[in-house]
Amino acid sequence: MTERQKDRPWLMRTYAGHSTAEASNELYRRNLAKGQTGLSVAFDLPTQTGYDPDHVLARGEVGRVGVPVAHLGDMRRLFQDIPLEQMNTSMTINATAMWLLALYEVVAEEQGADVAKLQGTTQNDIVKEYLSRGTHVFPPGPSLRLTTDMIAYTVARIPKWNPINICSYHLQEAGATPVQEIAYAMSTAIAVLDAVRDSGQVPQERMGDVVARISFFVNAGVRFIEEMCKMRAFTRIWDRVTRERYGIEDAKQRRFRYGVQVNSLGLTEAQPENNVQRIVLEMLAVTLGKDARARAVQLPAWNEALGLPRPWDQQWSLRIQQVLAHESDLLEYEDIFRGSHVIEAKVDELVAEASAEIERVQEMGGAIPAVESGYLKSQLVSSHALRRARIESGEEKVVGVNSYETSEPSPLTADLDTAIMTVDPANEARVVEALETWRAERDDARAKAALEALKATAAGDANLMEATLECARAGVTTGEWSFALRDVFGEFRAPTGVSSAPVAVAAEEGTPLAEVRAKVAATAEALGVGKLRLLVGKPGLDGHSNGAEQIAVRARDAGFEVVYQGIRLTPEQIVSAAVAEDVHCVGLSILSGSHGELVPDVLRRLRRAGVSDVPVIVGGIIPTADAEELKAQGVAAVFTPKDFGITEMIGRIADEIRLAHNLEV
Repeated sequence: MTERQKDRPWLMRTYAGHSTAEASNELYRRNLAKGQTGLSVAFDLPTQTGYDPDHVLARGEVGRVGVPVAHLGDMRRLFQDIPLEQMNTSMTINATAMWLLALYEVVAEEQGADVAKLQGTTQNDIVKEYLSRGTHVFPPGPSLRLTTDMIAYTVARIPKWNPINICSYHLQEAGATPVQEIAYAMSTAIAVLDAVRDSGQVPQERMGDVVARISFFVNAGVRFIEEMCKMRAFTRIWDRVTRERYGIEDAKQRRFRYGVQVNSLGLTEAQPENNVQRIVLEMLAVTLGKDARARAVQLPAWNEALGLPRPWDQQWSLRIQQVLAHESDLLEYEDIFRGSHVIEAKVDELVAEASAEIERVQEMGGAIPAVESGYLKSQLVSSHALRRARIESGEEKVVGVNSYETSEPSPLTADLDTAIMTVDPANEARVVEALETWRAERDDARAKAALEALKATAAGDANLMEATLECARAGVTTGEWSFALRDVFGEFRAPTGVSSAPVAVAAEEGTPLAEVRAKVAATAEALGVGKLRLLVGKPGLDGHSNGAEQIAVRARDAGFEVVYQGIRLTPEQIVSAAVAEDVHCVGLSILSGSHGELVPDVLRRLRRAGVSDVPVIVGGIIPTADAEELKAQGVAAVFTPKDFGITEMIGRIADEIRLAHNLEV
């Protein structure tokens, strides 16, 4: 039998970074030694949102969900002994993408690398930050300029680099249906390509080079057939858009190039061992069909709904990929779904519906006006609310959560507090001290001159990349670069989508929501107020607001007056709002691990303000030991991902308000 020509395996990555540049460098080198073929850098929230580790909003967040990179010295240590000219590096960075790329380029130069040979990706999709992850800094217009400048620069200077990763992954995490995921990602790509074309920085004859470097970062959920067809629909629509709208004739340049991290939204805290088969099934959706196969895959770990994965957990996810690529015969065959009537019909359906939604967004003026108007956010909040309602009703089954809940004790979680990795609380102080040393030892005059030049460039219309590179070389910090641009561009608070979200759960007589509504109304009457007021707060830099938004929407539907001001608030601001609005309960949502620092601060400030009858509720990814400690400090209730019944949570909030006012529960 003639030996088949095997397809090349996809790039295998694990999304990693924590504590310090030194600790993350050690982790990267270990992962590469285990057979990982690319790097995927997770930056901490201060780095992503343009704050130095000593800023008030960075408190409790430094090194939690990624590595802190405050200046060139950090970037040097992050990639020490890793030859960047030979590496393919993905950096999950958006608002500060230009800054991190500049630091990366300077480190590569210091290593003696040929910058033109650098390969990798900066995520750099700011639109989805307004809709889902919340690490935006600047308004949409200036943000699009930063993206445009980066694309123009890399096409000319770093031609193998992907300057943007149009990111539908987080749209699905925020509730997007497959149609919405395709449509809103494509609308973002159109906005970016239009901006590059219209900027005059890239001649028309080189637009093919721009299109060829646009990549996508896509989500794959557990609905296997639908997700596989989604990938094929993406491919078909991208080919059409780039050919018809931008005149790209070269089919190779029109290729839909995408990487994947499979779904984290569906990972469960209850029976977390089930997450392994979910991850495998989701990976198959983006690898089985050659015609729409991902070129890079990173898998979450089985315990990400519990907390930060350990190196062993990440190794398990890497081995899942390696077994499929190297032990199975998957890569030996042409596309095994080609010619399937079932698959073709589903792809046709997705293409038609997504194309109609793309056209709807274009009629609004494109993705940027659709963000500014709140349309896109409200659509996602609504879709997410409907999905949560289906899970709560049992219509959508989640094994181990709302069905088949009986379980044997799991040896994986016998000791929950050692089943995840924790970051040393003293780490933040060490990082801040190192930052102070960096500032003291740099050439301050050069740093200040570089920042002034950056601001002058930003006030004009020249490309910002060269001024940013000089800032990197001059020892400017992440916060200084970001605040220099804030001075020129201003900041932006994205629409929350809460007020316009429709009712997703019926409150008809006899339903759980009707019972909660009655309890809320009775409590308000007993307290002599028109409505109970609930403050939903997102302290710190955690921008994953999906859960907070769903609580806010359901509380509204249960009869609460909801005070929700969006993300990125200090404990001081939350307490000030609680006092000013005379609320009856404060609900805090934190998924970044900073609860141990920020929640006690809110409690202390409430006490100092003389507020003693307002219960504080906390929700997020919070280990059991931490939850018990928070309760000991005065938190009334702690909700984690296993608490999927939002209506029941709202009822519990009403109960805690009643207890605080000595009313019968």
